[in-house]
Amino acid sequence: MITWWAYPYIEQQAWVVLISWTFWVLLSITLHELAHAYTATWQGDQTPRQFGRLSLNPLVHMGSYSIIAFILIGLAWGVTPVNPARFRWGRMGRILVAAAGPATNLLIAILCSLIFAAIKAWSPAEETGLSQNLLVLFQIGIAINLLLLFFNLLPVPPLDGSQILAAAFRPLDRLFSRPGAPLFGLAVIMVIFLSGFDGLINMFVNVQSQTLETWSSSLFPSSGG
Repeated sequence: MITWWAYPYIEQQAWVVLISWTFWVLLSITLHELAHAYTATWQGDQTPRQFGRLSLNPLVHMGSYSIIAFILIGLAWGVTPVNPARFRWGRMGRILVAAAGPATNLLIAILCSLIFAAIKAWSPAEETGLSQNLLVLFQIGIAINLLLLFFNLLPVPPLDGSQILAAAFRPLDRLFSRPGAPLFGLAVIMVIFLSGFDGLINMFVNVQSQTLETWSSSLFPSSGG
């Protein structure tokens, strides 16, 4: 039986997890798209500005369909219109604009891991409700941003990974520029989720999350006893 993605959290009254997931999905996608927009503008393309994408409003970056998808299935996406023909650095500009989003997610994940480690190190030996909730908040922040990082780097149109490869290799640029490329990419993404391959991605993200948490924890000496 198919159940609403949020129902288990509501049933178990796991409000911190549900709120944290919602917060990080909205914020991380917004900052991801904002990074694309500002980098494109820096490269001389005013398209993001013309479409009002230099904004911290999630509705601007995600749109109604993405918001509805998030409400229904807990997943969402964003879009930033750009015109690569206006980039002052040409193909290198395309790479920088495409990489800006995933790079932002990596920076957020690192920042979350540092805050997570600091809270864990400086909390009392018996963690309070507040410290436990904050640990959950930033742990989910790490996981979501690593997931966005690795998923967006998949070489599948129209994801960022395909844009980076297309800018670096002309044959791939011609291939990914074909009219049917986005539909093919959408089909591949659907296969990933329906085949269970996304489980491997999640497992990889979990391993990287633990690695990041271990690394960040080594930077903060524990005072909790």
